[in-house]
Amino acid sequence: MSKPTILTVDDDPQVSAAITRDLTDAYGNEYRIVRATSGAEALELLTRLALRDDPVALIAADQRMPQMTGIQMLEQARGLAPDAKMLLLTAYADTDVAIKAINDIGLDYYLLKPWDPPQERLYPVVDDLLDDWRRQHPEQTSDVRVVGHRWSDRGHEIKLFLARNHVPYRWYDVERDPEAVRLRDLAGAETADLPLVLIPNGNTLRSPSTLELAAALGLHTRAQQPLYDVCIVGGGPAGLAAAVYAASEGLSTVVVEREAPGGQAGQSAAIENYLGFPKGLSGSDLAQRAIAQASRFGAEMVLARDVVGFEARGPVRAVLFDGAGEVEARALIVATGVSYQRLAAAGITELSGRGVYYGVSASEALQCEGDEVYIVGAANSAGQAALHLSMFAKRVVLVVRAATLADTMSQYLVARITAAPNIDVRYRSEVVGAAGDGHLEGLSLADRQTGAVQEVAASWLFVFIGASPRTAWLGADVVRDDKGFIVTGQDLAAVAAPRWPLARAPFALETSVPGVFAAGDVRLDSMKRVASAVGEGAMAVHQVHRYLATI
Repeated sequence: MSKPTILTVDDDPQVSAAITRDLTDAYGNEYRIVRATSGAEALELLTRLALRDDPVALIAADQRMPQMTGIQMLEQARGLAPDAKMLLLTAYADTDVAIKAINDIGLDYYLLKPWDPPQERLYPVVDDLLDDWRRQHPEQTSDVRVVGHRWSDRGHEIKLFLARNHVPYRWYDVERDPEAVRLRDLAGAETADLPLVLIPNGNTLRSPSTLELAAALGLHTRAQQPLYDVCIVGGGPAGLAAAVYAASEGLSTVVVEREAPGGQAGQSAAIENYLGFPKGLSGSDLAQRAIAQASRFGAEMVLARDVVGFEARGPVRAVLFDGAGEVEARALIVATGVSYQRLAAAGITELSGRGVYYGVSASEALQCEGDEVYIVGAANSAGQAALHLSMFAKRVVLVVRAATLADTMSQYLVARITAAPNIDVRYRSEVVGAAGDGHLEGLSLADRQTGAVQEVAASWLFVFIGASPRTAWLGADVVRDDKGFIVTGQDLAAVAAPRWPLARAPFALETSVPGVFAAGDVRLDSMKRVASAVGEGAMAVHQVHRYLATI
């Protein structure tokens, strides 16, 4: 497989030579560095690369070129290399134009000239852009191979697990790819064995569980210590923030996550209103940055373990794993977030993972190229998914029960959805049925005003509705409301005052069991935003310190 390309575009010979030299020094071993001296030459090069299906990872263009500005060239380049990261080299006077290009053409970053020294001003920017590109294109950088069927629910789960845990892989479809058939036959695999996961220098895994897959990949699935200062259940924004603050402040810390770090936010294609990221960032990118930060401070991650029980053992708080195993800690932070509610419509359950999905990953978005896609939901997550999928799908239909998006979705998303030429919104509508032989082939859409039902052909349905906390494992001692959200702090006085065992009042994020805290979306009346979840994760650690000082 050819190296991905980094293209530099500048008509100034000295600047062109400098940027090409600096990029070659740092990235020449992994990428092919190609140089163009005008916008027209760059577009010709990109056309040839597109015809050869050669991947383009990054285009770095100077804004001030005479025949065609950098922004004009990048706008046309988007059609030839839609997934390439775009970096604009610019002068201070052009800052306003560059910022406008973030919205207009999806510019990823603008860099002021000069960029000396590149170790401080150029390479950190390019590192981030290329890391993000590699995560979105695991097939370009991967040794792990997955062989399966496009509409396999188990295959979907495995691809999602790999993608969300930032494990690069290559996907081979037995119905479309001769290489997939060859690998299947070499393994002597039957249909029931699919998907196969082929790990370099390892055994061939046949339809493995996520725990088996995680162990084979060398991911940590067991706690390394008998007792921790704090155990954090859930690796979403709240849990990862708690891990960063707890570990950085000297607490022995373990995070237990049953799927992959990032939580529901980790599946978001773009978080555009998070402070400090004017271009926005993907949930996967945010999660990976947070994991690296927490690991740097010494927090331990235990992955692919499902927590099924909780016990208070004197001063120790224990969480119990499905099957066998447990973690003990002096304090517990519950940051399990929420999951999308299941869609109650005929045929949906049978087709889950076979064209019907809850949330969306990069692998599904790529597979939707040229197809029509339906999305159920009207909150920010649905809007972000619609915009992301519209980059690949021929048409995206957003199915909304209400008469407007304005009451449930941020205005910046509403404006972009309204302006998108290939996104339609069906207001006052709902999905009432799904049908298909082995995978989704059609949907029944009902008009909520007239009751009229329309049958439409559809292979893809992504669901983003409601919030359902998974908290039954906590047992009866941890007070929750009738929907399962955890009651904390002063709210306990209204529902559980007789059950609070201490003379002091519970801390703001403390549950009805002293030493057990809740942070993020799983907590009753939380704000349900990434920024607030991060804040609550940090706040929970502060209260853990106060609690530990009392025992």
